[in-house]
Amino acid sequence: MVRGLIVGAVALFVSTVAVAAPGDAPLPTALASGGARPVSLPESGAAAILPLDAAAGDYVAGAIDVSQGSVTLDLVAPDGHSIRRLGAEIAGSQDFHFVAGEGGERLRITAEEPARATLRLTRRLSPGEQVTPPAYLSARIAGLAAELSAGGTTDAFWAGIAEAGTPLIEPESEGKVVATFLQRGARRNVRLFGAPSGDHEALERLGASDVWFKSFVIPDTTRLSYQLAPDVPDLPGDARERRAAIVSTAEADPLNRHPFPADAPDAYNRDSLLELPKAPEQLGLTGEAAPAGSLETIRVQSALLGNERRVSIYRPHGFDPGDKANRLLVLFDREPYLGTVPTPSILDRLIAAGRLPPVVAVFVSSIDRETRGRELPDNPRFADFMALELMPLVRDRIGASVPPDRTILAGSSYGGLAAATVALRHPGVFGNVLSLSGSFWWHSKDEAEGEEHVADWIAGMPPVPVRFHLTAGLFETGHAGSPGILETTRHLRTVLRAKGYDVSFEDYAGGHDYVVWRGALVDGLMRLVQ
Repeated sequence: MVRGLIVGAVALFVSTVAVAAPGDAPLPTALASGGARPVSLPESGAAAILPLDAAAGDYVAGAIDVSQGSVTLDLVAPDGHSIRRLGAEIAGSQDFHFVAGEGGERLRITAEEPARATLRLTRRLSPGEQVTPPAYLSARIAGLAAELSAGGTTDAFWAGIAEAGTPLIEPESEGKVVATFLQRGARRNVRLFGAPSGDHEALERLGASDVWFKSFVIPDTTRLSYQLAPDVPDLPGDARERRAAIVSTAEADPLNRHPFPADAPDAYNRDSLLELPKAPEQLGLTGEAAPAGSLETIRVQSALLGNERRVSIYRPHGFDPGDKANRLLVLFDREPYLGTVPTPSILDRLIAAGRLPPVVAVFVSSIDRETRGRELPDNPRFADFMALELMPLVRDRIGASVPPDRTILAGSSYGGLAAATVALRHPGVFGNVLSLSGSFWWHSKDEAEGEEHVADWIAGMPPVPVRFHLTAGLFETGHAGSPGILETTRHLRTVLRAKGYDVSFEDYAGGHDYVVWRGALVDGLMRLVQ
């Protein structure tokens, strides 16, 4: 592997000693870094020995440029035996690099035929100099590092951070900023839950100070929620168990001024928000209170699934079952879409403002984590429950039958995956799909690793009358060579278009996050009611 050479400003002192063999060509005693020294070897076998002023562990770099003939370059011990061949049959230019052993090594240039060459010794670094200085994305962190190196403290830094709040935001380039997440005083480690990388990132400690930090370059339209997990236990067990331990200490950032949700019972159940000024507007979250619709919660038993779940039905204020403009929204994951995302109040405002037609919303509980993981990823029996058991019950409760082209099936993550697969199995009931960060990376146990179940299914089946609106976060990228939600959603969009479907797609500068989905839900509704 050929590596580029960085020319330094270090002088290397070279004294020339002729070897005992005839034809040796002595060189002058000193060669400065960046300089050049010609070597003339008049016959085959002629050699020059160059003792080097290099101590044990020194990194030495240089180059030899051969303008006539060819030479061999060796690193040799003081007694003349060869340590390392640095190049053979060199007829042009070649770099060399080595680390000095015990010291006293020499370079030997041997002519393979009459030759002329120029030797350049360009760099020597002692062991103490062989350290790459830290590169900080954040100018504030770089400045603090310099202050600490000069004997300063972190007091003024933390006072400024407390006044401004976290994360620390600094300009980077057009359309980009540097966001630095900060934690003060952890003993062992800090993890960032909800990082822009899409992973649980480890914060770095700034020297021996009380500053833990991690910086990212992100779009200036970013919106995300996050938690900090200080001093996460390093548990015995597999990687999954150790990763899960983050939850044991994850809490809202104490220096962040934007809690989410604000009424959470404690810091462990609260996230912190980062919403940059250019983040897209999220309609319906704020504004004057609108006449409230009604919310009814019922228990629905399923003979097909052998279980029971809660289902909540929202009717807009002044709901008229006979209004031909009515839309029906069926949304998975009932609990977060009635709490973390205040869907009923969002609908109240947008319907009252005329931004949406009357929308009846049905919130379907997933019961528990295990049931959710079994039912939502393309379960034909669950799809039948939705179409054949739940929807007739909903029609009876609201006193109206909304046609499939005005019925929207929606969900996020596994719910976004289920919205697509249930509608594909029952297009005569659900004519619109609103998928928020759908888990389109998913494949069944019978499918090969890397297959994308929904995209492959759609590619191989005749089109059905279903419209799609797909969303994904720019931070939902894959890892370790596997595609993530962003890549697989974009691929699904391409497949749908190729098959002639009506499909729209929107990406957001965010991650797998309800704070993104609360806006994306409205954007998708407004697209699909057109």
